Amino acid sequence: MKTVHVKGIEFGAGIPKIAVPIVGSSLNALLGELVAIKNLPVDLVEWRADYYGNECNPQELADAAAVIRDRIPGLPFLFTFRNKREGGQKDISRSAYETLNKTLIQRGAIDLVDVELSIGEERAASTIETAHTHGVKVIMSSHDFQKTPSSATIIKRLQKMQELNADMTKIAVTPTASSDVLTLLQATDQMKTIYADRPFITMSMSGTGVISRLMGELFGSALTFGSAKEASAPGQIDARHLNELLHFFHSQISQE
Repeated sequence: MKTVHVKGIEFGAGIPKIAVPIVGSSLNALLGELVAIKNLPVDLVEWRADYYGNECNPQELADAAAVIRDRIPGLPFLFTFRNKREGGQKDISRSAYETLNKTLIQRGAIDLVDVELSIGEERAASTIETAHTHGVKVIMSSHDFQKTPSSATIIKRLQKMQELNADMTKIAVTPTASSDVLTLLQATDQMKTIYADRPFITMSMSGTGVISRLMGELFGSALTFGSAKEASAPGQIDARHLNELLHFFHSQISQE
């Protein structure tokens, strides 16, 4: 499996990297969150821009992104606008979503961009091509806030993201029973051992699925999400505690 390098961070090797989302509704609120993040063990900052303001103005968001990135020069900066259909705060059309992501990419104010598989293969491929032209890495994602699909379906979605040439692939699912967590972990392990040719990210959300956020090193998930002040998805753990647990499991795995 090839790894992905962004600002000196290697994704897909060693202990899973920690991403911390910022979710403020104004630029001042976001900058306040960045102050707290400086004291956290964080490898990547994700801006969940769907929490920002009342309108989705691409130029306004690009201006804010430039300010944010300037405050975290040493950290990879991921831009994510999570659509409501995938658990986000706002609902915009697929064409508006594509335009938004391309505006942020072309502005040069981000290092990575999250692109949802659900926008369709043609729009996704076009966005990925634009990102790569401008030196931006792509995390392609799929979210299910209702259930956990079969292991085969999870693998199929991640493979499709690879085919579309995303730099990293991601799927997040919702468990309705403890066996659903096993389904997600089984798919993760099969991706690692058979199908993945690049870093991928998997998680089972809510408290039931918390183990999936901790055992990426064993099963293969390259990145996990921790919280600073406010969680952006069910089951996120405080970043400090998450870091401690990741290193604890690393020490146990390394003894084998």
